Amino acid sequence: MFLDRGYGGTTMRAVATAAAVSVPTVEALFGTKARLLKAAIDVAIAGDDEPVAVLDRPWAQAARQAQTLAGFMPVVAKVIADAQQRSAGLVLAVFEAWSRDADLAALAAQMASQREATAAWIVDGMTGLAPLRAGCGREEAVDTVWLLMDPAVFVRLTRQRGWSARRYQDWIAAAIARLLTCDDWPARDRRPERSRG
Repeated sequence: MFLDRGYGGTTMRAVATAAAVSVPTVEALFGTKARLLKAAIDVAIAGDDEPVAVLDRPWAQAARQAQTLAGFMPVVAKVIADAQQRSAGLVLAVFEAWSRDADLAALAAQMASQREATAAWIVDGMTGLAPLRAGCGREEAVDTVWLLMDPAVFVRLTRQRGWSARRYQDWIAAAIARLLTCDDWPARDRRPERSRG
């Protein structure tokens, strides 16, 4: 409903009706519309409603066990791409409406902070496997990953430029590695997926 109608067009009554429950039930569970949207985003990012933090999930353990950057980055990139497919539209709804709603402003700040924590985790994992390139410090590296993970980048590449989620996944793995490290990232097949005419 948030995707179809936007934040402003989605009401607690409409959500309750679609869920076949009462409005007080929705309000008792989530409190505000902003908290309902945050819950939807959390489920979309994780892919389920299990109360396990994203960085405490099995994929993170698999990434930590990688012995090379070429082993680490594909695991991370797949999780980013999968999460973006499920959540990018919802996250953008927050950032598009936050200036008109104090609850959404707080949510937008929280989400940006969470993305920064994930970016820092990625950078720290990378630097255990390959040094950062000369002149690139940890703060710049975190900011770079934070920016590349912006859901607007995913939406523009997949919806506006016609990229598949797999192409985005391969691109973000290679882009992060090439921009930040001295590692000789494995060559990829870069044939275009479609003709642009």
